[in-house]
Amino acid sequence: MNSDKIEYFAHPTCIIEKPCQIGGGTRIWCWSHIMVGAVIGHNCNIGDHVYIENDVIIGNGVKIKNNIALYSGVVCEDDVFLGPNCVFTNVLTPRSFIERKNEIRQTIVRKGATIGANSTVVCGHTIGRYAMVGAGSVVTKNVPDYTLVVGNPAKFHAYVCKCGVVLDKNLECRRCGKKYHKINDDIVSCDNTEEL
Repeated sequence: MNSDKIEYFAHPTCIIEKPCQIGGGTRIWCWSHIMVGAVIGHNCNIGDHVYIENDVIIGNGVKIKNNIALYSGVVCEDDVFLGPNCVFTNVLTPRSFIERKNEIRQTIVRKGATIGANSTVVCGHTIGRYAMVGAGSVVTKNVPDYTLVVGNPAKFHAYVCKCGVVLDKNLECRRCGKKYHKINDDIVSCDNTEEL
C-alpha cells in the first residue's frame, strides 16, 4: 500500500497550522496542536493533548501517547514509542525573562527506541536504536543502542532485544531467539538485519 496516496486523519478538535508535513495514514487525536514547520511521517499515531512545535521531525510509524509536548530540536526516527506524559526539554538553563532560542539543543531518539511513561529526557542527548527508557526515568546522558536505562538519573539496567525483551547473560533473547554480541562497548545483532 502506498502511503503517499492516503490522507492523514485529524480529529475535529485538533489545531494543525500550515505549512507543515503530515504523512499518509497518520492519525491525530483530540486536542492536539501541530505547529508550522513540523514534519510528521506516515502511519504515526498521535494521542490526545499532544503539542508538536515547529522544527520537530517525526519519522514513520511513531506512536506518541497522550499529554506529550515535543519542542523544537526533538527528532524521533522511525518506529519510536513515546509513553504517556514523557517530557522533552530543549534548553539547559531556561529563564522566562531571557530569550534563549539560539541555545536550543537537539535531542535524537533513534529508530525503534521506547521512552517510558512519565520519563524526562534532558536536551542534547541521543537515545540509541531500540533502546528503552524505563517509566519515570530521567535521562541526563546518551543511551546506547539496545540498552535499558532506569532511575533518576537513568543508569544502565540491562541489554534489550529489538523485540523489547531483556537479553540473557549470553546476549540472547528468550522470546524471539535473536542473538547479539559486543563490539567494544556496543551491542550489535549477530545477523545484522533489521527484521525480527
